[in-house]
Amino acid sequence: MNLHLELKDKLETAYGNGPLISIDLKQDALIAEFDTGVAIELRYLSQEEYSIAWVWGEAEFRIDTAPLHPHLNTYPNHLHDDSGNTVDDPLTSPSKAPWDNVQGLLGVIINKPLVTAT
Repeated sequence: MNLHLELKDKLETAYGNGPLISIDLKQDALIAEFDTGVAIELRYLSQEEYSIAWVWGEAEFRIDTAPLHPHLNTYPNHLHDDSGNTVDDPLTSPSKAPWDNVQGLLGVIINKPLVTAT
């Protein structure tokens, strides 16, 4: 099964009766909007290769696994925060299953989208 299709089904099951407003399956991404104003874009190539971006108002964030920041403790994954900094990713791990990462991230950002590194 296509990973994005699997994530779409899980999102609809977990959040469809709650904060999920819309979900759109694209060719290479999954985009979901929530009633808290958070919109998230999931791009999963594999468990180890992903990009998760979200916006809330003017604030934009992205977590990805591009191996570009070896000095970070969470290398290769990292967070691009709303100030333009690249910092340790406090929310996901390439060792976790995609749904575990998505569900854990949404558990934080749906109601508190302005994430900071810990």
